[in-house]
Amino acid sequence: MRWFETPNFDFIKVHNYAYIFSGILIVLSIIGIFTKGLQYGIDFKGGKEFVLEFEKPVNVTDIRSQLSGPLEGTPSVKLFGSPRDILIRTDNPGDITEVQNTIMSNMEELYSDNSANVIKTDIVGPRFAEDLKEGALNAIIFALIVVFIYILIRFKDWTFSAGAVTALFHDVLIVLGVFTIFGDLMPFSMQIDQSIIAAFLTIVGYSLNDTVVVFDRVRENNLLYKTMDYGEMVNKSLNDTLSRTVITSLTTLFVVTVLFIFGGEVLKGFSFALMLGIIIGTYSSLFVATPTVVELQSRKENA
Repeated sequence: MRWFETPNFDFIKVHNYAYIFSGILIVLSIIGIFTKGLQYGIDFKGGKEFVLEFEKPVNVTDIRSQLSGPLEGTPSVKLFGSPRDILIRTDNPGDITEVQNTIMSNMEELYSDNSANVIKTDIVGPRFAEDLKEGALNAIIFALIVVFIYILIRFKDWTFSAGAVTALFHDVLIVLGVFTIFGDLMPFSMQIDQSIIAAFLTIVGYSLNDTVVVFDRVRENNLLYKTMDYGEMVNKSLNDTLSRTVITSLTTLFVVTVLFIFGGEVLKGFSFALMLGIIIGTYSSLFVATPTVVELQSRKENA
């Protein structure tokens, strides 16, 4: 890591290439979202849920695999308070009684010596799902608005706010595009549910923290090097914070990768979104947010 002690990379010089790369990713994401459509989970499109109580502890992975075929789609299977209680959610369009009978017959086949009883059934109606979808969208939009106002108050310059929000929008849109385009290809569920929305909001917070650290150094160096060209000063600031940026990103990525590998099927979509968000968020802090500030400052001075 010694080459991070006194780095001298020219980030601003290659920002046009970064814009092209980001532009391609964003266009592909938008095309994927509009052509394939977002793959919503049961939380957002409605469905049925069942709570089963077994005599002995059971394995959620085995239950999920057993039910995927009969229910014509991978259901959401989670522990419900104890190793003997299981929550099953499915978007199977059949009658709730028929779906329940399908689940119970498969449970008898899977656990012939471990009987189960249905202790609760419920239907997630389309109205409730629509309210969740609207609430999730509002949460992300509200977060971006608050970020814009916070950066504006902290740095007293709208160009910093614009750069930060552009980077955040860039990060969320690309991760959403990856989930849409590769949703059918991955061996785990990449449907958009409440946990994925939580991952998106976490990505917003992580990327913002990374960006604010760089912006703070830009503000400090702007006072120290008043005669230096603005672009050169910003590039120096990026190099000054590069070691911190890379080390923080790598350590966080290691933890999330462990969560992805060992966290179980339920957490794979969530942790995969965080892995993508950390990588893309680090990239956007270096090649999107700060270069955007330089571009806007240049246009403001020439206006």
